[in-house]
Amino acid sequence: MKPSRLLSLISAVSLLASCGGGGSGSGSGSVSLPGGTGTGNTPTPTPTANGCSLRERQDWAATQLREWYLFPETLPTGLNPATYANVDDYIDALTANARAQNKDRYFTYLTSIAEENAYYGSGASAGFGFRLTYDSVNRRILIAESFEGGPALNAGIDRGAEIVAIGTGPSTMRTVAAILATEGTDGVNNALGPSTVGTTRVLRIVDGSGTRDLTVAKADYVLPPVSNRYGVRILDDGGTKVGYVNLRTFIETADPALRNAFAQFRAAGVTRLIVDLRYNGGGLISIAELMGDLMGANRSTSDVFSQVAYRSEKSAQNSVRNFRTQAEAVAPIRIAFIGTGGTASASEMVINAFIPYLHANVGLIGTNTYGKPVGQIAVDRTQCDDRLRVVALAVQNSARQGDYYNGLASKVEASCRAEDDIAHAMGDPAEASTRAALDYLAGRICTPISGSLATASAERVALGTPETRLLTPARPSPVQREVPGAY
Repeated sequence: MKPSRLLSLISAVSLLASCGGGGSGSGSGSVSLPGGTGTGNTPTPTPTANGCSLRERQDWAATQLREWYLFPETLPTGLNPATYANVDDYIDALTANARAQNKDRYFTYLTSIAEENAYYGSGASAGFGFRLTYDSVNRRILIAESFEGGPALNAGIDRGAEIVAIGTGPSTMRTVAAILATEGTDGVNNALGPSTVGTTRVLRIVDGSGTRDLTVAKADYVLPPVSNRYGVRILDDGGTKVGYVNLRTFIETADPALRNAFAQFRAAGVTRLIVDLRYNGGGLISIAELMGDLMGANRSTSDVFSQVAYRSEKSAQNSVRNFRTQAEAVAPIRIAFIGTGGTASASEMVINAFIPYLHANVGLIGTNTYGKPVGQIAVDRTQCDDRLRVVALAVQNSARQGDYYNGLASKVEASCRAEDDIAHAMGDPAEASTRAALDYLAGRICTPISGSLATASAERVALGTPETRLLTPARPSPVQREVPGAY
């Protein structure tokens, strides 16, 4: 059996395994365990009130945690659910001890079965279709990227633009500076409105074309996991061909996009790769495995890609996944992975998998990654449209390395510090992280990334780079968990 999905987000990234199966009476829900691919066999539910009172949902969540939680010794006893107004707060209280130990940073949470199935199947979501970053030094909200087919890009809003004011109409405009000063980033989240189709906002945008007010309505759109504008490139670095691929998220539709990218690399004879995962919060483990295979033409089918371990009582679920032969695979001699604090879960799994094989020929470029080496199973209570993500397993590479709770910077054997340069398109050789990746691949000198999250943060400020992070609400939607900063 093998896990099939890896989820994540900036403040709560998660690995999940899914295949339908398990399950018991209508009151207990079903457990999705390793063994399948895709989004699992759980049908889209029609919620009913039966068994869905607050107390029943809280008791159900606690029961699943006691059975599956990877850190059962941290679960409190005697915690009274009646003192919590909702299921989310109760789950947070149950996992507070593990969180204090840096083991479960809100990785265990309740979500919607229907919303998750829609996202993982096709990337379907409702929103403006852009990704936002927050510059906490200068108190600015910036566009990290806009997604093809989304309302924002259709309105001419793209990477490098700044949102300086938000309103429901021309007469209600508030400056972002004023919102941040009085309400912080929660105020910006609220000002942008709910993630429902038709929600309309006036956005004052500043970019290379000047300042203008644009009325933009949230709409359903399908997120392309690989951009058709800059997602795949073959760069020429002094006569050396370098393959560049930018993967936004690990969803099912990434399969043909990745195969097409690597087929191009293979045809061009590429042996040096830049894999840009700077904003990639995770997704399906089946796509992570495919990405590994596509970079594994020089790996044997007996070589281990990843290993998964549950707590001792559930060790029958432990699994090993070897590399598999893919027609489009290349055999890189060097790989530069671009990462940031938004790089998590499935992204970290892919990077970690190559360390024992390529050693210093695997480089982390940019800043330290998020640090999420644990994963989840999905437990469903269909009558309530409740899916509980329970941290239940640890992820390791072939050398059993998997303790990167503080990010991968201290685990990789080579790294190059670089900023996320939103003044240039990703994949442009003039963009700072892409330039540093090319330098690493060519053996040119660079400054290593610190292995400490706190130190890495201080280094970015010392370099004169604004302290930025992807903007994420306290209770992210399924798409925001996997595509940090998406609105």
